[in-house]
Amino acid sequence: MSRAIYIATVEAESGKSIMTLGLMGILLGRTKKVGYFRPIIEVTDKSKRDNHIETVLSHFKLEMDYEDCYALTGAEVIQKKTTGHEGEILDIIIKKYKELEDKFDFILVEGTDFSGEAAFVELDVNAVVAKNLGIPVILVGSGKDKSLDELVTNLHLAYDSFLDKEVKVLGIVANKVEESQIDTVSKTLEDAVEEKIFIGVIPMIKSLNNPTIKEIVDNLKADILIGEAQLDNQVETSAVGAMQLRNFLIHLKTNCLVITPGDRADIILSTLQASISDNYPKIAGILLTGGLIPEESIMKLIQGLKEVVPILAIEKGTFEVANKIGAIRSHIYPTNDQRIYTSLNTFDKHVDIANLIRKYLTFKPKGLTPRMFQYNLLKQAQKVKKHIVLPEGTDERILLAAARLTVLDIVEITLLGSKRSIQDKIKELGISMNLDKVHIVDPVSSPQFEDYVNTFYALRKHKNINMTMANDMMQDVSFFGTMMVYKGHADGMVSGAVNTTQHTIRPALQFIKTKPGVSVVSSVFFMCLDDRVSVFGDCAINPNPTAEQLAEIAISSADSSAAFGIEPKVAMLSYSSGSSGQGADVDKVRKATEIVKQLRPDIKIEGPIQYDAAVDSNIGKKKLPNSKVAGQASVLIFPDLNTGNNTYKAVQRETGAIAIGPMLQGLNKPVNDLSRGCTVDDIFNTVIITAIQAQ
Repeated sequence: MSRAIYIATVEAESGKSIMTLGLMGILLGRTKKVGYFRPIIEVTDKSKRDNHIETVLSHFKLEMDYEDCYALTGAEVIQKKTTGHEGEILDIIIKKYKELEDKFDFILVEGTDFSGEAAFVELDVNAVVAKNLGIPVILVGSGKDKSLDELVTNLHLAYDSFLDKEVKVLGIVANKVEESQIDTVSKTLEDAVEEKIFIGVIPMIKSLNNPTIKEIVDNLKADILIGEAQLDNQVETSAVGAMQLRNFLIHLKTNCLVITPGDRADIILSTLQASISDNYPKIAGILLTGGLIPEESIMKLIQGLKEVVPILAIEKGTFEVANKIGAIRSHIYPTNDQRIYTSLNTFDKHVDIANLIRKYLTFKPKGLTPRMFQYNLLKQAQKVKKHIVLPEGTDERILLAAARLTVLDIVEITLLGSKRSIQDKIKELGISMNLDKVHIVDPVSSPQFEDYVNTFYALRKHKNINMTMANDMMQDVSFFGTMMVYKGHADGMVSGAVNTTQHTIRPALQFIKTKPGVSVVSSVFFMCLDDRVSVFGDCAINPNPTAEQLAEIAISSADSSAAFGIEPKVAMLSYSSGSSGQGADVDKVRKATEIVKQLRPDIKIEGPIQYDAAVDSNIGKKKLPNSKVAGQASVLIFPDLNTGNNTYKAVQRETGAIAIGPMLQGLNKPVNDLSRGCTVDDIFNTVIITAIQAQ
């Protein structure tokens, strides 16, 4: 059986990028090494790169060179056809594909765009290529501006065409369908196709079909006067500013592009003012026409505003420009994370292709790769949507992670802080976030504030806390966020991007407290190495645990490992392996190992053992030949914080491993701490694992 799938479109602008991104996400969640290949790309200038390839390589961080991802450009195909070398086309495509087949477990192949000079024959070209590569196909068609009959007929004709060429069709996907027609289209396609194949229907998503400011700049060759950092702003509508101001303002809509002559200072300034007013919608940008630029005094005024949207300038006239904007095709490109995540979320919601992929991928990869682990995290978090509170609501990284999480619709998010401050920060950073999907809570003005103060007082009065102190404490976002979790108004909390570890954890220790039978709160990192995911504990909390505490950390870490799909094989690390070493430090590890064996005989554990013997099978066999853990440890327990913290950071920096965590263990409800040097990815991943803990 072929280890590949071919995505073929039926026509131009079918939106097959959604399929490419969605399938790549699923494949990387199940397969260690996935390649990406485009037989023919529409790039006329070889100094420029294919947008599809750039997006896939960049977002999924595939270990591939750009040149290996395609065989020929459209221009090269036409040149070979016109010079009598048509036979070379398939030879080159097959050669490039076979080279990838030797390197990857699975290859996702994306067909042509129907945008070149030979669009009328592209359907047959894709069928011939798929047949010669021996790859089954998923067909994608667009329902935009089509009747039901037209859509079904187009897809059915394409389906028949591929079958006539003896190409196996795995599925048919109708994209850009009106929401109200989804069930009808699905049923009609199922009835129209004799063979029982996969049928998918994806609705029209406005944000994926409307252009961004960047795409307008690129298509019209416009100059950017102001706002280069906000070129990803989505343009949903346009409004021509040619009438009197009082009449024009009523035409402003959310994410509108205002098109106006460059000498209309009244329209320009009023539009900018309206965009920051609570009484008018936020606009996407302003396009100045006629080759006119506002006077120096006006530009100085604009440049001094705190919130400015992109302002572009172009030589052409207002109405000519307005007509051209309507014809601009929207694309998914590498820098637009918002659009990529919207595509992935749309795919997950509407294309239930996972079962098909599971049946099709008959081989089983060895072990759990980092990609599989991260994919499984997302899928696990989506099973039961949980509510996570982020106390540091004005931090840039927190807001970027929240925007990403909101688009994927994985968790419910609450940001703590002044609503105005958070909204201003979002606008200042140019973050595209649907604020209707995010809760913003200012602790002091919250309806729950008094109740939280009273609850905290009742819980801590035995520690000489009075009502005034309780009131002051609850104004602190860490205490307020933790109380949300305690009261069940949120399922978990993630903090520490700004605040210290102590500031984050102290409230949790004071009133969320530890689980029954647990005496110590500890932490683990999920270390995503090149070929496996290892669990490191404790690298963040306990400076010098006793043997009893170390045993408890090992048990908690083994349970965490199992909960996240990693078979726990626990290595109790020390400077000595087996019975050879002597000294207080190694004796502590030996004692902790024995305690674990007594309390939890079900856990596979080895200790004391050195790091190399724990993870390297050859060394493990030499030092501890009869061990069930040596050489294959998945959970590594460090004897103290000094060793653990330095080791995880050394591994992370020297190998490029992704360190997800720290995830706290032992609390009644999940509260997790971030490093103050954390990235947006760190926050995103920590929120996901917190949501899973809450399940």
